[in-house]
Amino acid sequence: MVNPAQALRSKNSAAETSALKTALLAKGAFTDLETLLTLRHVAADLKLWPLKPSLATQAGSTRTRFRGRGMEFEEVRVYQPGDDIRTIDWRVTARTQVPHTKLFREERERPTLIVFDQRSSLFFGSQRCFKSVLAAHIGVLIAWASLQHSDRVGGLVFGDTHHQDVRPQKSKHAVLELVKVINQFNHQLKSPDKNTGDQSISLSQLLEDTRRLAKPGTAVYIISDFQDLLTETKNDISKQLYLLARHCEVTLFQVFDPLERRIDTPGFFTVSDGNRRAQIKGDDKHLNDSLQAQFDNVINTLKHITGPLRINHAMFSTADDELQQLRQIFRK
Repeated sequence: MVNPAQALRSKNSAAETSALKTALLAKGAFTDLETLLTLRHVAADLKLWPLKPSLATQAGSTRTRFRGRGMEFEEVRVYQPGDDIRTIDWRVTARTQVPHTKLFREERERPTLIVFDQRSSLFFGSQRCFKSVLAAHIGVLIAWASLQHSDRVGGLVFGDTHHQDVRPQKSKHAVLELVKVINQFNHQLKSPDKNTGDQSISLSQLLEDTRRLAKPGTAVYIISDFQDLLTETKNDISKQLYLLARHCEVTLFQVFDPLERRIDTPGFFTVSDGNRRAQIKGDDKHLNDSLQAQFDNVINTLKHITGPLRINHAMFSTADDELQQLRQIFRK
């Protein structure tokens, strides 16, 4: 196996670079702290282009669709009462005999808040990694990429019964703290059958806590499997997403495993929740139809909620390359 740290210190050939990227892909049942830290190198060229105008009030390095005073020229228009006289375009004014002013694209800060779902339903996987590990890798890649853009970076990490937040800061220490927390929560997972009763944190509670921490103009990335949509009241989740999307740019990253959609392998398999065991037939039509219906129900419900709110939604499989998918999503 390629050692990521050693490979990055050397001048990589094409083969070494490919091997490095493969070594840094999400894999296994638990996260690896060294791999999460090394992801900062492959995240350096990941461009998180903002999909909506920034509402933040502090100046920063993110280009927005706001027009005003800034460094990059946008357009010339007729002078209006209240415009800064220092931006009058005297050449156009002299030529047209009508006062015109220059407009520039403002640069505003865009804080980044990453919400990691590390509850028991994500402690499952049949391909390269568990859903919980994939969610951690996606979030950490976004965190390192946001720091490269000089954005303030923070996050919330949710377990079954508690959560921990890292306040957004423009500092490498904030990302390192976030990586530490996500690694700790991930290694506390034990079973996809949570058995935590009424104490379990629901998706609507997760969204409500996120809304309290996210300031206007924040880019919020929520990474979860959204399995709560099968059990929770849809109106509660829809309400929280609506309130969050009013002032923030919200992106939902849904992680899933192909086995949750269909079992194509023939034969009998033994499944267990830790206490009981049962056998299932892999290519059973009734079972596969049921799995497909549940899977489609989650996706359709999520699209029904996010569509009117214009919330971005993308899906990540445990069998795919998460870095390549992120590049496709954020390509300009």
